[in-house]
Amino acid sequence: MKYAKDTRPHGASHKAAEVLVEALPWIKNITGKTVVIKYGGSAMVDERLRADVMADIVLLKIVGVNPVIVHGGGKAITEAMEHMQLPVEFKDGQRVTTPEAMDLVRTVLMGKVNQELVEALNEHGNFAVGVSGADAGVIVAEQASPELGRVGRITRINRPLLDDLVNADYIPVVASVALGEDGGFYNVNADMVAGHIAAAIGAHKVVFLTDVDGLYENFENKDSLISNLTVFEAQYMVENNIVSTGMIPKLKSCILALEAGVFRAHVINGITPHSLLLELLTSTGVGTTMHSTDEACKFDAHPLGNFASKLLENRMASGSGGIGPSGSLGAEGTRTGR
Repeated sequence: MKYAKDTRPHGASHKAAEVLVEALPWIKNITGKTVVIKYGGSAMVDERLRADVMADIVLLKIVGVNPVIVHGGGKAITEAMEHMQLPVEFKDGQRVTTPEAMDLVRTVLMGKVNQELVEALNEHGNFAVGVSGADAGVIVAEQASPELGRVGRITRINRPLLDDLVNADYIPVVASVALGEDGGFYNVNADMVAGHIAAAIGAHKVVFLTDVDGLYENFENKDSLISNLTVFEAQYMVENNIVSTGMIPKLKSCILALEAGVFRAHVINGITPHSLLLELLTSTGVGTTMHSTDEACKFDAHPLGNFASKLLENRMASGSGGIGPSGSLGAEGTRTGR
């Protein structure tokens, strides 16, 4: 026999209930919609962090979200190239990829990194399917520059395979390898892949997991972390070199996705415990949110699943925008500061 005083710490149950109540309106607003998650940084290479993030993604799937994961694997590729005594060279932040290195990139991304992520997701059930961007020509690219070798610039996304997997309730895990217009293979930037895929499949959101808390106006000043900004402000920061080099592909990808109709783009710290859930399912979030200046027409503009449709019908029938902790929180467009 166990006594309640020993198994139920005072206040713990109430705190958990408050968290669930706060999350409810955001769950209602995102269920049935597709979210592209670009997974990278330390959260991908640290085994414990990887397990935690994968569990959070599965939870999103359980509450009705359709996650699509995109990943690269820069650290693993560099380690493999050094082990094989292949030269590691970068130009303008991009890896020079010889034909020999391209073979290794494919092996590392699909044979190691992708399968590790699939395995971590499938610890919770048979949800995940590993996909190379070259499979069914999901990602097609052309050579970005002769100096970079087999580094590609994305020319198009073919969505049928991704649509089929999402509609069948699987979680696609997409490695950033592209099929070349010339019939070969290309190494493509995973940040840009995420934006292109989000735009092509009509995703509701695109989220970038990285190693910093979000976008800073001045990275040296930690008080300059930006909570939210418009696509025009993001463009200004890119054009005027206000952001760090590593953040530029993420911002460009966010801009591409938003201009294509994606509702919002997020940059968050994947090292922060449950940052994905905190960003998507709470009122304040934990990272940087980017949005267009015309949000109202986009809300609920994406196809909904059966369960999500019932939630929406209930909300419309009641004449309310949904209920939150204050009793007034409704459409995501009303999210304070986010």
